[in-house]
Amino acid sequence: MSILRLRDIRKTYNVTPPVPVLHGVDLDVEAGEKVAILGYSGAGKSTLLNIMGLLDVPSSGSYELAGYETETLKPHDHDRLRADVLGFIFQDYHVLGYRTVAENLDLKLSIAKIPHAGREQAIDRALQDVGLTERKHSLSRLLSGGEKQRLAIARAIITRPRVLLADEPTGNLDSVNARIVLDLFDQQAANGVAIVVITHDERLAQWADRAVHLRDGKIDE
Repeated sequence: MSILRLRDIRKTYNVTPPVPVLHGVDLDVEAGEKVAILGYSGAGKSTLLNIMGLLDVPSSGSYELAGYETETLKPHDHDRLRADVLGFIFQDYHVLGYRTVAENLDLKLSIAKIPHAGREQAIDRALQDVGLTERKHSLSRLLSGGEKQRLAIARAIITRPRVLLADEPTGNLDSVNARIVLDLFDQQAANGVAIVVITHDERLAQWADRAVHLRDGKIDE
């Protein structure tokens, strides 16, 4: 059974004049699968990722996530599903520079309503997973670009999501740090986490189990 299943997803932005972006996207992603979505700038990749991440809603079509038909859910149910099932990784990291590495992770646990008693252990485990244990008490603004991206991954995986959604996760990294990030993704996939990456980088297409192209608002396998 697919952890993520989209059928005939369409999205039109209601501006003047209306801007159609997605024209009937069909996509299935299995647990533990690594999928790269490629496409030219403006093809709708970010729109599609926002819909998969429950940050936006389609104009029509159906989206099933972890067995839930999302179009039938209320906004607070979307919030809970997003917190329980999804992890997000962004190209520009989105870490809080004047908080420590540990404080960045603790904030994510707080949002996810994780009890205080279990947070320290969860933080230590996530930092060990991404190789940042020695940076636990460092201010995030002092990290290198590669370290910031690893912190972003730690933040995404600390609640043990079933799906990771990544937006150009290697776009700002050199080849060494890009390889580190992909190795971390491989570890998550080996544990059954589905990973969906949108990218311009053909290296990610070769790394993924499956690469699809978004062309003219539709998925081309």
